[in-house]
Amino acid sequence: MMMTEKLEQLKALFAEMEQALIAYSGGVDSTLVAKVAYDVLGDRALAVTAVSPSLLPEELADAEAQAATIGIAHKIVQTHEMENPNYTSNPVNRCYFCKSELHDTLKPLALELGYPYVVDGVNADDLHDYRPGIQAAKERGARSPLAEIGITKAEVRQFSQQLGLPWWDKPAQPCLSSRFPYGEEITIAKLQRVGRAEIYLRNLGWDNLRVRSQEDTARIELSPEQIKKFVLTTDLPSLVIAFQNLGFIYVTLDLEGYRSGKLNQVLNRETVSNKS
Repeated sequence: MMMTEKLEQLKALFAEMEQALIAYSGGVDSTLVAKVAYDVLGDRALAVTAVSPSLLPEELADAEAQAATIGIAHKIVQTHEMENPNYTSNPVNRCYFCKSELHDTLKPLALELGYPYVVDGVNADDLHDYRPGIQAAKERGARSPLAEIGITKAEVRQFSQQLGLPWWDKPAQPCLSSRFPYGEEITIAKLQRVGRAEIYLRNLGWDNLRVRSQEDTARIELSPEQIKKFVLTTDLPSLVIAFQNLGFIYVTLDLEGYRSGKLNQVLNRETVSNKS
Protein backbone atom coordinates (compact mmCIF):
# COMPACT_ATOMS: atom_id res chain seq x y z
CA MET A 1 0.00 0.00 0.00
CA MET A 2 1.29 3.46 -0.92
CA MET A 3 2.09 5.79 1.96
CA THR A 4 -0.30 8.44 0.68
CA GLU A 5 -3.03 5.81 0.65
CA LYS A 6 -2.32 4.92 4.27
CA LEU A 7 -2.57 8.56 5.31
CA GLU A 8 -5.88 8.90 3.50
CA GLN A 9 -7.12 5.74 5.23
CA LEU A 10 -6.13 7.22 8.59
CA LYS A 11 -8.12 10.36 7.83
CA ALA A 12 -11.09 8.29 6.66
CA LEU A 13 -11.00 6.26 9.86
CA PHE A 14 -11.37 9.41 11.97
CA ALA A 15 -14.09 10.73 9.70
CA GLU A 16 -16.05 7.53 10.37
CA MET A 17 -15.54 7.90 14.14
CA GLU A 18 -16.95 11.46 14.14
CA GLN A 19 -15.57 12.03 17.66
CA ALA A 20 -12.45 10.65 19.33
CA LEU A 21 -10.54 10.94 22.60
CA ILE A 22 -6.83 10.34 22.07
CA ALA A 23 -4.62 8.74 24.72
CA TYR A 24 -1.88 11.28 24.15
CA SER A 25 1.58 10.90 25.70
CA GLY A 26 3.37 13.48 23.56
CA GLY A 27 5.41 10.77 21.85
CA VAL A 28 5.73 10.87 18.08
CA ASP A 29 3.08 8.16 17.57
CA SER A 30 0.24 9.57 19.66
CA THR A 31 1.09 13.08 18.47
CA LEU A 32 0.61 12.05 14.83
CA VAL A 33 -2.72 10.48 15.81
CA ALA A 34 -3.70 13.71 17.57
CA LYS A 35 -2.66 15.81 14.56
CA VAL A 36 -4.64 13.79 12.01
CA ALA A 37 -7.63 13.49 14.35
CA TYR A 38 -7.67 17.27 14.82
CA ASP A 39 -7.28 17.93 11.09
CA VAL A 40 -10.31 15.75 10.40
CA LEU A 41 -12.49 16.34 13.45
CA GLY A 42 -11.48 19.76 14.78
CA ASP A 43 -13.06 20.40 18.16
CA ARG A 44 -14.58 16.89 18.13
CA ALA A 45 -11.12 15.52 18.93
CA LEU A 46 -9.65 15.69 22.43
CA ALA A 47 -6.11 14.77 23.48
CA VAL A 48 -5.77 13.51 27.07
CA THR A 49 -2.43 13.07 28.83
CA ALA A 50 -2.16 10.92 31.93
CA VAL A 51 0.21 12.27 34.56
CA SER A 52 1.92 10.06 37.13
CA PRO A 53 5.41 9.74 38.68
CA SER A 54 6.51 7.64 35.69
CA LEU A 55 6.15 10.67 33.37
CA LEU A 56 8.91 13.27 33.43
CA PRO A 57 7.71 16.88 33.90
CA GLU A 58 9.71 17.74 30.78
CA GLU A 59 7.73 15.17 28.79
CA LEU A 60 4.47 16.72 29.99
CA ALA A 61 5.74 20.16 28.95
CA ASP A 62 6.56 18.77 25.50
CA ALA A 63 3.10 17.23 25.21
CA GLU A 64 1.44 20.52 26.13
CA ALA A 65 3.55 22.49 23.66
CA GLN A 66 2.92 20.02 20.84
CA ALA A 67 -0.85 19.99 21.47
CA ALA A 68 -0.86 23.80 21.39
CA THR A 69 1.05 23.78 18.10
CA ILE A 70 -1.45 21.34 16.58
CA GLY A 71 -4.40 23.29 18.01
CA ILE A 72 -6.13 20.28 19.53
CA ALA A 73 -7.95 20.59 22.86
CA HIS A 74 -5.77 19.05 25.57
CA LYS A 75 -6.79 17.71 28.97
CA ILE A 76 -4.60 16.32 31.79
CA VAL A 77 -5.72 13.56 34.13
CA GLN A 78 -3.98 11.81 37.02
CA THR A 79 -3.42 8.07 37.05
CA HIS A 80 -2.50 6.02 40.12
CA GLU A 81 -0.66 2.93 38.94
CA MET A 82 1.94 3.51 41.69
CA GLU A 83 -0.76 2.55 44.21
CA ASN A 84 -1.11 -0.90 42.64
CA PRO A 85 1.36 -3.51 43.97
CA ASN A 86 0.83 -5.52 40.78
CA TYR A 87 2.54 -2.61 39.04
CA THR A 88 5.18 -1.57 41.57
CA SER A 89 6.42 -5.14 42.05
CA ASN A 90 7.48 -4.86 38.39
CA PRO A 91 6.42 -8.24 36.97
CA VAL A 92 7.07 -9.06 33.32
CA ASN A 93 3.53 -7.90 32.49
CA ARG A 94 3.88 -4.62 34.41
CA CYS A 95 2.67 -2.65 31.37
CA TYR A 96 -0.62 -4.52 31.50
CA PHE A 97 -1.41 -2.93 34.87
CA CYS A 98 -0.23 0.50 33.72
CA LYS A 99 -2.43 0.49 30.61
CA SER A 100 -5.32 -0.98 32.62
CA GLU A 101 -5.13 2.02 34.95
CA LEU A 102 -4.84 4.39 31.99
CA HIS A 103 -7.84 3.05 30.10
CA ASP A 104 -9.91 2.53 33.24
CA THR A 105 -9.43 6.29 33.65
CA LEU A 106 -9.95 7.32 30.01
CA LYS A 107 -12.96 5.17 29.13
CA PRO A 108 -15.32 6.65 31.78
CA LEU A 109 -14.04 10.12 30.91
CA ALA A 110 -14.79 9.54 27.23
CA LEU A 111 -18.30 8.33 28.02
CA GLU A 112 -18.89 11.27 30.35
CA LEU A 113 -17.79 13.78 27.72
CA GLY A 114 -19.62 12.06 24.87
CA TYR A 115 -16.70 10.55 22.97
CA PRO A 116 -17.59 7.09 21.61
CA TYR A 117 -13.97 6.12 20.92
CA VAL A 118 -10.70 6.10 22.85
CA VAL A 119 -7.74 5.73 20.50
CA ASP A 120 -4.04 5.32 21.18
CA GLY A 121 -0.72 5.60 19.34
CA VAL A 122 0.14 1.90 19.03
CA ASN A 123 1.76 1.37 15.62
CA ALA A 124 2.13 -1.74 13.47
CA ASP A 125 5.67 -2.45 14.71
CA ASP A 126 4.50 -2.51 18.34
CA LEU A 127 2.45 -5.60 17.57
CA HIS A 128 5.64 -7.58 16.96
CA ASP A 129 7.23 -6.85 20.36
CA TYR A 130 6.21 -8.09 23.80
CA ARG A 131 3.69 -5.40 24.78
CA PRO A 132 1.21 -6.63 27.42
CA GLY A 133 -0.21 -3.12 27.64
CA ILE A 134 -1.76 -3.56 24.20
CA GLN A 135 -3.90 -6.38 25.57
CA ALA A 136 -5.14 -4.18 28.43
CA ALA A 137 -6.13 -1.42 26.01
CA LYS A 138 -7.96 -3.84 23.70
CA GLU A 139 -9.86 -5.38 26.61
CA ARG A 140 -11.21 -1.92 27.40
CA GLY A 141 -12.30 -1.21 23.84
CA ALA A 142 -9.51 1.17 22.83
CA ARG A 143 -8.64 1.39 19.15
CA SER A 144 -5.20 1.76 17.56
CA PRO A 145 -5.64 3.51 14.20
CA LEU A 146 -1.96 3.31 13.22
CA ALA A 147 -1.84 -0.43 13.83
CA GLU A 148 -5.23 -1.01 12.19
CA ILE A 149 -3.99 0.54 8.96
CA GLY A 150 -0.53 -1.03 9.19
CA ILE A 151 1.47 2.18 9.72
CA THR A 152 4.99 1.43 10.98
CA LYS A 153 7.22 3.52 13.23
CA ALA A 154 9.28 4.66 10.24
CA GLU A 155 6.11 5.72 8.45
CA VAL A 156 4.93 7.59 11.54
CA ARG A 157 8.09 9.68 11.33
CA GLN A 158 7.72 10.14 7.56
CA PHE A 159 4.10 11.26 7.87
CA SER A 160 4.99 13.58 10.75
CA GLN A 161 7.74 15.19 8.68
CA GLN A 162 5.43 15.41 5.67
CA LEU A 163 2.80 17.18 7.78
CA GLY A 164 5.39 19.69 9.01
CA LEU A 165 5.55 18.52 12.62
CA PRO A 166 8.91 19.73 13.99
CA TRP A 167 9.21 16.80 16.42
CA TRP A 168 9.06 14.11 13.69
CA ASP A 169 12.49 12.78 14.76
CA LYS A 170 11.86 12.96 18.52
CA PRO A 171 13.47 9.94 20.25
CA ALA A 172 11.14 7.33 21.71
CA GLN A 173 10.53 7.93 25.42
CA PRO A 174 8.64 5.10 27.09
CA CYS A 175 7.64 5.49 30.74
CA LEU A 176 10.45 5.56 33.27
CA SER A 177 9.40 2.22 34.76
CA SER A 178 10.92 0.56 31.70
CA ARG A 179 14.39 1.41 33.06
CA PHE A 180 14.29 -1.28 35.78
CA PRO A 181 14.85 -5.03 35.47
CA TYR A 182 11.74 -7.12 35.98
CA GLY A 183 11.27 -8.05 39.63
CA GLU A 184 12.95 -4.96 41.10
CA GLU A 185 10.41 -2.89 42.99
CA ILE A 186 9.59 0.47 41.48
CA THR A 187 9.33 3.49 43.77
CA ILE A 188 8.72 7.16 43.15
CA ALA A 189 12.24 7.95 44.39
CA LYS A 190 13.78 5.51 41.91
CA LEU A 191 11.71 6.93 39.05
CA GLN A 192 12.79 10.47 39.90
CA ARG A 193 16.43 9.41 40.22
CA VAL A 194 16.60 7.78 36.81
CA GLY A 195 14.61 10.62 35.24
CA ARG A 196 17.01 13.25 36.59
CA ALA A 197 19.97 11.19 35.33
CA GLU A 198 18.57 11.09 31.80
CA ILE A 199 17.87 14.81 31.85
CA TYR A 200 21.46 15.42 32.97
CA LEU A 201 22.74 13.54 29.92
CA ARG A 202 20.32 15.28 27.58
CA ASN A 203 21.51 18.63 28.88
CA LEU A 204 25.02 17.56 27.88
CA GLY A 205 23.77 17.14 24.31
CA TRP A 206 23.05 13.41 24.12
CA ASP A 207 19.61 12.36 22.96
CA ASN A 208 18.84 8.75 21.98
CA LEU A 209 19.70 7.25 25.35
CA ARG A 210 18.54 5.35 28.39
CA VAL A 211 19.77 5.18 31.97
CA ARG A 212 18.95 1.67 33.15
CA SER A 213 18.82 1.30 36.91
CA GLN A 214 19.56 -1.85 38.89
CA GLU A 215 19.67 -1.34 42.64
CA ASP A 216 22.52 1.17 43.19
CA THR A 217 23.97 0.92 39.67
CA ALA A 218 23.24 3.20 36.74
CA ARG A 219 23.96 1.77 33.28
CA ILE A 220 24.11 4.37 30.53
CA GLU A 221 22.98 3.26 27.08
CA LEU A 222 23.78 5.44 24.06
CA SER A 223 23.57 4.81 20.33
CA PRO A 224 26.54 2.52 19.46
CA GLU A 225 28.06 5.12 17.15
CA GLN A 226 28.07 7.69 19.99
CA ILE A 227 29.93 5.62 22.57
CA LYS A 228 33.48 6.50 21.55
CA LYS A 229 32.72 10.20 21.31
CA PHE A 230 30.97 10.08 24.69
CA VAL A 231 34.01 8.55 26.40
CA LEU A 232 36.44 10.96 24.74
CA THR A 233 34.49 14.19 25.20
CA THR A 234 32.55 13.80 28.47
CA ASP A 235 33.91 14.96 31.80
CA LEU A 236 33.45 11.51 33.30
CA PRO A 237 34.44 12.38 36.91
CA SER A 238 31.86 15.18 36.94
CA LEU A 239 29.24 12.84 35.50
CA VAL A 240 29.96 10.23 38.17
CA ILE A 241 29.63 12.83 40.91
CA ALA A 242 26.36 14.08 39.44
CA PHE A 243 24.93 10.55 39.33
CA GLN A 244 26.15 9.80 42.85
CA ASN A 245 24.50 13.00 44.07
CA LEU A 246 21.26 11.57 42.64
CA GLY A 247 21.72 8.45 44.77
CA PHE A 248 23.55 5.99 42.53
CA ILE A 249 26.75 4.39 43.81
CA TYR A 250 28.08 2.87 40.59
CA VAL A 251 27.95 4.42 37.13
CA THR A 252 28.58 2.20 34.10
CA LEU A 253 28.43 2.43 30.30
CA ASP A 254 26.77 -0.31 28.24
CA LEU A 255 29.26 -1.17 25.48
CA GLU A 256 26.58 -2.75 23.29
CA GLY A 257 24.72 0.55 23.20
CA TYR A 258 21.05 1.45 23.30
CA ARG A 259 18.53 -1.00 21.88
CA SER A 260 14.80 -0.62 22.37
CA GLY A 261 13.26 -3.33 24.53
CA LYS A 262 16.64 -4.56 25.75
CA LEU A 263 15.29 -5.60 29.14
CA ASN A 264 12.94 -8.01 27.36
CA GLN A 265 15.91 -10.15 26.30
CA VAL A 266 15.83 -11.86 29.69
CA LEU A 267 12.41 -13.26 28.84
CA ASN A 268 12.20 -16.51 26.97
CA ARG A 269 9.08 -17.44 25.07
CA GLU A 270 7.88 -19.77 27.79
CA THR A 271 8.04 -17.03 30.42
CA VAL A 272 6.10 -14.65 28.21
CA SER A 273 3.41 -17.17 27.33
CA ASN A 274 2.98 -18.18 30.97
CA LYS A 275 2.66 -14.67 32.34
CA SER A 276 0.96 -12.68 29.59
